[in-house]
Amino acid sequence: MAPSTHIRLVRAWRWLLLALLFTPFALLADSPGVGFQAIRIHDPVNGGTMPGYVFYPATQATSNTWLGPYEIGGTADAPAVPGAKPLVVISHGHGGSALGHHDLAVYLAQRGFVVATLEHPKDNFRDQSGDGHSAALVGRPIQVSATISMLLGDPRWKKLIDARRIGVAGFSNGGYTSLLLVGAVPRFQRFDDYCRLHSDDSSICAKADQLAAEAAKHGQTLKQMMAGMQNDFTRWGKPADPRVKAAFAMAPLSLIFDQAGIDSIDRPVYLYYSQNDHVLRPSENALHIQPMMKTLAGVSMIPKADHWVFLAPCSAALAKDAEAICTDPPGVDRAKVHAQINADALTFFRKTLAAPAD
Repeated sequence: MAPSTHIRLVRAWRWLLLALLFTPFALLADSPGVGFQAIRIHDPVNGGTMPGYVFYPATQATSNTWLGPYEIGGTADAPAVPGAKPLVVISHGHGGSALGHHDLAVYLAQRGFVVATLEHPKDNFRDQSGDGHSAALVGRPIQVSATISMLLGDPRWKKLIDARRIGVAGFSNGGYTSLLLVGAVPRFQRFDDYCRLHSDDSSICAKADQLAAEAAKHGQTLKQMMAGMQNDFTRWGKPADPRVKAAFAMAPLSLIFDQAGIDSIDRPVYLYYSQNDHVLRPSENALHIQPMMKTLAGVSMIPKADHWVFLAPCSAALAKDAEAICTDPPGVDRAKVHAQINADALTFFRKTLAAPAD
């Protein structure tokens, strides 16, 4: 990412952080039926807590709400529609936020789901220090599981959730996370192998050079560093969570999976990717794992699109400060793309999280 782009992106995220801390809700146009509430989740990987949100079907929800540069299609703290509903947890990508997929969360909540989001520590817009390390690549699914456990143990939320009907969705690193939760097992050595063959892939392999330099300071090679991460795979518990019944994976980081690692998936997966993704090349990621997956429920490709198309359509304010993640190639209408993504996610989760026979 170019330095100027990074500066604009950091400025946008800083604005969001300040808004979350200090700005009161501004209520705009009608969008009935969805409430949301900020939550805090215990982080079993790093200690402390993680911020997130719960979106849910609501009564007396008649407004949109601005949170920083995001216009959320719901009303804060609106009364919830009673009754147990399926739960979907959304995992953001590298350097993302708990609101990066707010449109998908609202869309599902409008149609009868409870949806939770979280901000992964050390791999978010404020702090990316865990990138390429166990705390992020191994810790992420553990953090999603902790979110599920918190909601099922909370007196308010557990009444709204059917614990037998839980799914996950994720983008980029979050897509990778969703695959781990349904059984996938990465082989981190493939990261080193990939960059030996694809040194021209600066989006991925610039990080390999940084990690190799870090490993050298500790008297290790990158290969040895990756072996240490592999040994950490169950450090915080098993990444696969049997409570999760299905995964909707958008442009997942997949180059670190081999056939054996994908064979471990034992639940339905819907795979989405963009045709011209320059961050996670389809041929080495989504298309690499597609033919391996025995439980693949569907696959969709977004023509002409790049990596960032999976983020929610940007407001004018966010587009000004984060042009790189808000601008799509000619011929790509992000709003129309998301209308299809959201509809496909709804169809997938309605089928895979259907109410079981009692």
